[in-house]
Amino acid sequence: MESSVRETLNIRCTFVYLTLIFAILYLLQTLISHRLILGCQSVTLKKNPPLPLRFSSDGKFKILQVADMHFGNGLVTRCRDVLPSEFDGCSDLNTTRFLRRLIDEERPDFVAFTGDNIFGTSAADAAESLFKVFSPVMESRLPWAAVLGNHDQESTMTREELMTLISLMDYSVSEINPAEDPSSPANGRMAVDIDGFGNYNLRVNGPPGSHLANSTVLNLYFLDSGDRATVNGFRTYGWIKESQLRWLRGVSQGLKEQKKDSNQPAAADFITRQAETPSLAFFHIPVPEIRQLYFKEIIGQFQEGVACSAVNSGVLQTLVAMGDVKAVFFGHDHTNDFCGNLDGIWFCYGGGIGYHGYGRAGWPRRARIIVAELGKGEKAWMGVERIKTWKRLDDEKTSKIDEQVLWDWNS
Repeated sequence: MESSVRETLNIRCTFVYLTLIFAILYLLQTLISHRLILGCQSVTLKKNPPLPLRFSSDGKFKILQVADMHFGNGLVTRCRDVLPSEFDGCSDLNTTRFLRRLIDEERPDFVAFTGDNIFGTSAADAAESLFKVFSPVMESRLPWAAVLGNHDQESTMTREELMTLISLMDYSVSEINPAEDPSSPANGRMAVDIDGFGNYNLRVNGPPGSHLANSTVLNLYFLDSGDRATVNGFRTYGWIKESQLRWLRGVSQGLKEQKKDSNQPAAADFITRQAETPSLAFFHIPVPEIRQLYFKEIIGQFQEGVACSAVNSGVLQTLVAMGDVKAVFFGHDHTNDFCGNLDGIWFCYGGGIGYHGYGRAGWPRRARIIVAELGKGEKAWMGVERIKTWKRLDDEKTSKIDEQVLWDWNS
């Protein structure tokens, strides 16, 4: 009798003990396990936009160019060069709000950031600042891409680390560098013989459901123009190197050969006369020849000296020889917002958008819009017929100014 009671008590104690163990494990797993893992967060997968990039069903592809955001730490980072009446409460968040307004107003298909996305010396943590500055475009779920300026790497990350992170952010189609062989961009190997980080091209296909849906009708080049360098003992800005230009020529030639071999009977006459796929280029630091535009007709304002490299690496000559680049978009000089033509190619400043970057008090921050339009045949879309641009100001009406045609196939 006594042994039976003892056995029953042992069973009950074992049951209670096991129940207590399972309860403790449950609490560790569901309630406090995340607090016991130091320095780690849950893993999330990158969210990708629908690919490939393509024209909308109305035959247009709209790009929002965002130049020189100069983001620091957010709310605590104060504005520069604003009116005294605007200074109180003005911070990085003004830049964020303007970017959201631009996206809501213009409804772009794609956003291109052309460098100095963060102001390194003001950003305590580069990664945190990047996530903050790109948050409006990620929240919009629009595809976007970026290059670096001369200030991005001045915080806590190298240029390679910055481009790696940017390429992994939600809805980003940015790349660290191109494939090794320009004629085989999908081979997955990284180029080891190209300078900088953030050299890549993006192809834009025709509208969904059209005969151009699987064809590249617009190409976007992105280039790393560097940051600072020393030449013959003197400090100067960076420049686009010969290795980058060699890659650029290779991609351009590959696109021409691909177009030559394509079969698009619905637009045969248009395709025959338009020998190459029109392209646009994006980088940060202007080329030296931009200074010549001070003496030529421009659309927009030329308000400060062109801060370019002392080295002329032949970017303009390369683009002219390639023949496919119709317009180039850059930043760096915040209070210049003009477009001017050099040897048949339009070169356009974005105009500074960032409130922590320098500007001019009373001169609204601004951004540039670029629209490529397809030609319309009797029965089908044809290739790109026209490329237009204008700017939007951060004023009460988000004013639209300086609309112009950059390229027209019929001209």
